[in-house]
Amino acid sequence: MALFSRRPAATPAETPEGASDDAAAVADPGLSADTAAVSSTPDSVDDEPDFDAVVGISMSSFQGLGAPAPAANAVSEEGADGTDAPPRPGLQDNGPLVTALAKLPERPEPAELLQVARQLLQGHLFLRVKGDAKRMLAEGENIPLAITTIGEKQYVLVYSGVAALRASLAADGATDTSAMAQPAQAVLRFLLSGTYAGLIVDPASAPARAMLSRELIAQMMEQADPDFSIKKLLSARRTESTPDDVVAAIPSSRLWIAVNKPDGSDQVGVAEARTADGDRLIEVFTHPIEIAALGRGDRPAPVTGAQLGAALRADPGLAGILIDPAGPWIRLDRDDLAPLMVEAPGDGD
Repeated sequence: MALFSRRPAATPAETPEGASDDAAAVADPGLSADTAAVSSTPDSVDDEPDFDAVVGISMSSFQGLGAPAPAANAVSEEGADGTDAPPRPGLQDNGPLVTALAKLPERPEPAELLQVARQLLQGHLFLRVKGDAKRMLAEGENIPLAITTIGEKQYVLVYSGVAALRASLAADGATDTSAMAQPAQAVLRFLLSGTYAGLIVDPASAPARAMLSRELIAQMMEQADPDFSIKKLLSARRTESTPDDVVAAIPSSRLWIAVNKPDGSDQVGVAEARTADGDRLIEVFTHPIEIAALGRGDRPAPVTGAQLGAALRADPGLAGILIDPAGPWIRLDRDDLAPLMVEAPGDGD
């Protein structure tokens, strides 16, 4: 069988910064902690394509989670006329996460909540801190983070942006509170390093809130690329160098393709996106949860940069690849991917 078989696939949203819909349930701090069990990937496939086997997935103190991050007073984000002031530099919302949360109904289904979970793997999160986070960071003090207890379980509270922080402050009337932005991956690692039962995103912003269990977060992090190189590039502001930067990161990144058996066929096919003008693009994913989020029943299979290059050399009809179709996404054409298409000694198609 050819390395990449053709099969129809959905095209992405029009904007590379867009997010789609699907993750775990939420409750108010003080409501029940019941959450729907959500698998971060589909089951493994029965038949494998010509490459490697398909994968299955079935107040706390700290001294900072990563690189120094901006801190700002969370209670003074209102203009003199009472209107919302624009976010300060360094306090931009996590746009894809805000979008995913905004789509949640009052009682979200697991498939809807899956979208929130996948957007937690990129960008940054805001944390509420008792006191002046900027001063405490500068002085190397332990930082008291906001947590909530439900039953006997503790959950870390995180926020997608300034509006969610304001809603939380309005709900509890806290004063002397500041906010700190940290890389989302660092927050998740911090959570898993302790005994927390999970996290609650935007707790005072119902229905745009979500509770994610420790088990789901552990599954997500286990399958994630250790450096999150491509996810960081896709969630950051796009520049002229972004395509080249993404291509340069492909050889050292963990990537997947979506595989399935088309109706009436015993052959395993690989998902392609088709553009309006007929271009064929291999769909490539930065995490198995991105495949599950599309809701097509596809299964993840690992793929390397060398295999992608070999597929492009073997099939001139392929126009390129589409990474993370559910968004934030990027299209890379054959010219962009030229470095991957150089056949190294010993490579085979």
